[in-house]
Amino acid sequence: MHFQLLFDNILAFTIGGLVFGSIYALVALGYTMVYGVLQLINFAHSEVFMYGTFAVAWTFVFVHGTDQVTWSLWRALPVLLLALLAAMLLSASIALLLERVAYRPLLNKNAPKLIALISAIGASFALSEAMGVRDLLSDLLPGMLVSVLIGFVIATVIVFVIATRQQAATAGEEPTGLVESARAVRSGPIVVVSIVLAYMICKTLGLLSPINESVGLREKLIDYVRKARDIYTNPVTIRPHRLFEIGGYRVSDVDIVVVASALLMMVALDLFVRRTKFGRGIRAVAQDPESAALMGVNSTRVIQVTFLVGGLMAGAAATLYMLRIGSTRQNSGFILGVKAFTAAVLGGIGNLRGALLGGLVLGVAESYGSALFGSKWQDVVAFVLLVLILLVRPSGLLGESLGKARA
Repeated sequence: MHFQLLFDNILAFTIGGLVFGSIYALVALGYTMVYGVLQLINFAHSEVFMYGTFAVAWTFVFVHGTDQVTWSLWRALPVLLLALLAAMLLSASIALLLERVAYRPLLNKNAPKLIALISAIGASFALSEAMGVRDLLSDLLPGMLVSVLIGFVIATVIVFVIATRQQAATAGEEPTGLVESARAVRSGPIVVVSIVLAYMICKTLGLLSPINESVGLREKLIDYVRKARDIYTNPVTIRPHRLFEIGGYRVSDVDIVVVASALLMMVALDLFVRRTKFGRGIRAVAQDPESAALMGVNSTRVIQVTFLVGGLMAGAAATLYMLRIGSTRQNSGFILGVKAFTAAVLGGIGNLRGALLGGLVLGVAESYGSALFGSKWQDVVAFVLLVLILLVRPSGLLGESLGKARA
């Protein structure tokens, strides 16, 4: 072990740990908020983060191109802000899609928590592999674009017929047949089935051939999809600028931006949960869903907002991650997601401030561990720390749940 190395560079390892710990904390928010409201672990949240990292890379390529250059932080700031917006929007969209497809149907049927957990794991693998699809996506994309349009038309007609019959039912007639089925499956599955049906009809009738063969449309779409899929690295490398020195460590502008941005977003989220109407709804559902429903709280809307906020924070973390690391892959969210989940448990699962504390503690512990045992043991140190904390305090460092948070 290298105790002397750690003692001689204690501030350097501490600041480096706080930088990565800030990223862990932002991702941990998604885990801790969903657990606080639904009492289940959203294991697909790591892929929500991963899609955000790709959004950052795509934004830089769209604005700058693919030529590799090195910029200062302040020159790259306008593009970074645009990338932040893109990452937050994409991650939030993926999070809402997860809630709608993987969780809500099970929650509506009061399925056991284990079934929802399996659904989350399946969604995680599906999202990860979807980012890695090449030829299949390229082959299906032209036809699917047409099928989506036709499918939405079919779905619109079906939903219109259902709505018409429901109006008749409210006028005194009993709903039968199609109306009862629609109430059971809702409109989402109708849209999906309609799109698949439209694709099969178009494929059978040969309507997709003219689309695929027209003016190189297929080739252009394939080329665009493959280029977008193969972008793993920002073409712009952010060069840290050393601002001042603390104990022999030169603090850079990138270090300050990462830590300050994470703390600012954590404070904003804490105020949102404690001071706003939606925040009170989140805490009410987390504490007692039945009583909250009796008081008029829309639990479905609260769950949607919870996933939305978690996705936004994951997108922000993805931007800071790309600012610090600069590259990503389809499986980049797996290890970081496990560490973020560890941070959430370490601080107290279901506790927003615990997620912040757990992320920072985990980041610093990893940094110290890499100094003492080498970088190869960095992940081991993090999980050993988790086990030790849970043996002493199973509820985590803070332990206060989201539902019991004081206003």
